[in-house]
Amino acid sequence: MGRVAAPLREQVISALRQAILSFELKPGQRLVERELIEQLGVSRTTIREALRELTSEGLVTVVPQRGAMVSAPSLEEAADLYKVRAALESLVVEHFVERATDLEVDRLCRAVEDFAAVSASTSDIREIIAAKDRFYAVLIAGARSAALQQLLESIQARVQLLRATSLSEAGRPLEVIQELRAVAEAAAARDAKRAAELCAEHVRKASAIALKHLREP
Repeated sequence: MGRVAAPLREQVISALRQAILSFELKPGQRLVERELIEQLGVSRTTIREALRELTSEGLVTVVPQRGAMVSAPSLEEAADLYKVRAALESLVVEHFVERATDLEVDRLCRAVEDFAAVSASTSDIREIIAAKDRFYAVLIAGARSAALQQLLESIQARVQLLRATSLSEAGRPLEVIQELRAVAEAAAARDAKRAAELCAEHVRKASAIALKHLREP
């Protein structure tokens, strides 16, 4: 039974995580145990274990008297998360420039152009974010740091809604294309300091847009 329970638990965690990151479950939405049990066909214990794991990842928040709900970061939390994200991404870029092969640098440049093509062909924010995530996947692979990968993926998951808000701003995808091209060009020139500075500036611009929307009524 134990050998079967562990994979099932992971499947439920993965299903709920994906539902949150793809906005099927929206920020602030209550996660009712009975409904999840019926939808996923698993036990109450499995649902509770999955919710505990997602709470530890910051994707779910447990509110007294209301129960579990999809996390929606406050203005202060979002500001802190973006500061951490800027620092982490800068470090990832530095490692990428220092450790990536020429082939990986070429892949990074192609990932930017893939993002540009997707942004020009669709307004579906999920597809646009997925294309941007492919850019990050190349960066993380070339940086060769499991610790940084885990930290960055955790931060990006927690600001997924804010990333969508930022990229939905009129004209923002075009700006992002230019910003990512600049990062890739600096990486190709093996200028780690410049690439890291450009990456941090990219995150700060995204932060400004996302925090502006959070401040609005």
